[in-house]
Amino acid sequence: MLSPVLWRRSATAIGIYGATGLGIAGMVVAARELGKTEFAAFAIVTSASAFFQLLLDLTVEDALVKFGFRYSTAEDWPRLRRLFDVALRFKLAGGLLAGICLLIVAPLSSFVWRPGLTVPLLLVAALPFLQAPENVYGSAIMLRGRYDLRGYFLLIAMALRLAGVAIGAHYGVWQAVLGMLAAQVFATAAITWGGHEALRRFPRPEAAPLGSHARELRNFVLSSSASSTLVSMRGTLSTLVVGAASPNATQAGYFRIAQAPLTAFNALSSPARLVLLTEQTRDFEQGAHDKMYRMLKRYIAGTTVLMVVAIPLLWWAMPWLVTTVNGSTFRPAAEPARVLLLGAAIQFIFGWTKSFPVSIGRPNLRLWPQIVEIATLVPLTVVFAWRWGATGAAGAAVIASAVFASIWCVLLVRIRRERLDVVAASA
Repeated sequence: MLSPVLWRRSATAIGIYGATGLGIAGMVVAARELGKTEFAAFAIVTSASAFFQLLLDLTVEDALVKFGFRYSTAEDWPRLRRLFDVALRFKLAGGLLAGICLLIVAPLSSFVWRPGLTVPLLLVAALPFLQAPENVYGSAIMLRGRYDLRGYFLLIAMALRLAGVAIGAHYGVWQAVLGMLAAQVFATAAITWGGHEALRRFPRPEAAPLGSHARELRNFVLSSSASSTLVSMRGTLSTLVVGAASPNATQAGYFRIAQAPLTAFNALSSPARLVLLTEQTRDFEQGAHDKMYRMLKRYIAGTTVLMVVAIPLLWWAMPWLVTTVNGSTFRPAAEPARVLLLGAAIQFIFGWTKSFPVSIGRPNLRLWPQIVEIATLVPLTVVFAWRWGATGAAGAAVIASAVFASIWCVLLVRIRRERLDVVAASA
C-alpha cells in the first residue's frame, strides 16, 4: 500500500503528464486542422501571448511558496493573508499590462511577421488577464501540501483548452484563439474555487502589513520575475524570432512542432520539480539542509541515467513520431526536433535550477546564468534561423542550453562549498 506522500507524488505525476499530453494534443489538432501555413500563424500568436505574459506579469508564485511556508511554519497568519492579497493584485496588474502590449503589437504584426495576425492577436490579448489568478490560487493549494490537486487542476485546464482549440481550429486561426479564451474562463474559475477552499483551511485573522519583510519580499519577487522573463525567451521568443528571421514563413510552424521534446521533457520533470520546490523549501525553512541536498543528488543522478538511455532511442524514432502525430506535411520538423532533443535533455537534467534557488531563498542566482543563456540564444537564433531555418534555430537553442548548464555546474559547487564552510565554522 502506497504511503500518503508517495501517493501524492504519483498523483501529481499523473495530473501533470496528462495535462502535458493534452497540451501536445492541442497543438497536433491545431496543426492538422489549420495546415502548415495557418498553423505557423497560430504558433506566432500563442508564442506572442506567452512571451508578453511572462515578460510583464510579475512572478509571485515562487514568493508565495517560499514566504507562505515561512509564515505557516511560524503561524503568522495575518501576514500570510496579506501575502496572498498583494500577490493577486500584482498578478492581475501584470496580466493587464501584457494584454495592453499585445493590443499595441497587433496592428504592427503584418510588418514584423506576416499579414492576417491582427485579429488573432487582438483576441489573445485577453488571455494573460484571464489566466493571471491561476498560479496564485495554485500556490495556495501547494501550501497545504496538495501538489497532487495542483496537477489535477492543470489537467482540467488543458482538457478545456484542447476542446476549445479543437472546435475553433476547424474554422480558422482566430476561432482557435477564441476557443482558448473560453476554455481559460472555466479553468480559472475552477482553480479559483480550489484555492479559496485551501486558504479557508488556514486561520483567517485580519491581514497585517508585511512590515520588515516587505523589502525582502519585493526583492524576491523582482528576482523571480526577471528570471521567469528570461526563461520565457527560450521557447516563445525563439519562435517569434524564427518567424521574423527565416525567409520561409512556414519555419515558425516547423520550429513549434519541433519543440515537442522540450515540452515533453519539461513535463516529465515537472512533478519532480514541484515536489522539490515544496519539500526542499520546507526542509530549508526547518533547517534540514542535508536532507535537501540528498534529494537534489537523487534528482540529478536519476535524470542523467534516464537521458543516457532515452535520447538515442528518441533520435532514431523522431522522424516516424513527427509524421505519425502531425502528418506528412510536417515531416521537415523532424530534423530540428532531433536537434532539440539534446537541448531538452540538458534542460531536463538541470530542471532543478528553477526550484533550488527559490528553496534556499536566493532567486537572484538564476539571473546571471539565464542572462548569459539569452545573450547567446537570441543572436545565434537570428543568424542560424536566417541561414538554416528551424534546424538552425534548434542548434542555437542547444548551444545556449549548454552554456547555461556549464555556469550552473560552477555555481552548485560554490553553493555547496559555502554551506560546508558554514557548518565547519559552527562546529
